[in-house]
Amino acid sequence: MALLELKNVNVRYIMKDKKVHACQHVSLEIEEQDSIGIVGESGSGKSTLASAVLRLLPQRITQVDGEILYNGKDLLKLTKDEMDALRWTDLSIVFQKSMSALSPVHKVGAQMEDVYRVHFPNAEKEEIKQRVYDLFKVVNLSDRVYELYPHELSGGMMQRVSIALSLLHNPRLLVLDEATTALDVVTQSQILREIMSLEQNLNVTRIMITHDVSVVASTCKKIAVMYAGRLMESGETKDVLVNPQHPYTQGLLKSFPSFKGAKNDLRGIPGSLPDLSQEIPGCVFAPRCPFATEKCRTVEPELKTVNGKGNWKVACHKVGGE
Repeated sequence: MALLELKNVNVRYIMKDKKVHACQHVSLEIEEQDSIGIVGESGSGKSTLASAVLRLLPQRITQVDGEILYNGKDLLKLTKDEMDALRWTDLSIVFQKSMSALSPVHKVGAQMEDVYRVHFPNAEKEEIKQRVYDLFKVVNLSDRVYELYPHELSGGMMQRVSIALSLLHNPRLLVLDEATTALDVVTQSQILREIMSLEQNLNVTRIMITHDVSVVASTCKKIAVMYAGRLMESGETKDVLVNPQHPYTQGLLKSFPSFKGAKNDLRGIPGSLPDLSQEIPGCVFAPRCPFATEKCRTVEPELKTVNGKGNWKVACHKVGGE
């Protein structure tokens, strides 16, 4: 049984006069101790999907349906108290903007204590401090950070604090939402190495939300490609990136420089994302796809297996000779 299974998940943002279909018919399986990167351009629904999994979307303006099964339990059917009990202990997240995730008027240690006491309200201060110190060592931070305010830290240090915060209660599933995007390449590389080390030492399953295909190529076993709220292609990273089947995946890869083999000119994907408040017939990528046919513009493709590999799936009519 998969640790996390998404079945036909749909997310809609409710506006005054329209609904924006941010995610549609997303189905995905994540095994225990997997590492999967969800990629796609801005507006493709990656962060919305992650927030839906952790039920962080405001109910007043969103509708979520389908099934989000964690360890066999549908998270969408849990009560608020049941869901709160899972956050930090089973499910945890590291946000992109660590400065926004941390209170600027409280010391780092005080914030770590508050989170720790959510699940252990009677914990002694020294017990919490020792746990935090242990995590600081794991993410390469000095103990002195405990007594500092967030504005006294660099961007890389704040991101390390956010990672330590997310690991306070040894979660089984860790979501990193563009967690290294705002960092310089050296700091990003250091933090990614530390994250991969954490997975091996703590048996953490990781979902990485990013628009950077190179990050997924170097740190994730599996990849899922999203466009306009739909899943375009998913499978083992080595399969998808070496021989991408969906035209959108192919276009993404052509927009990133290659560090091995022949050097090719970078090419963007012409056009822009569709209006997700409108009903879109056929394949959502058809208006930008160089291989689109009349069938693509009228019939929505289903996810189908590639080359007999059950975990490599593509939503494209041209795959399999159709």
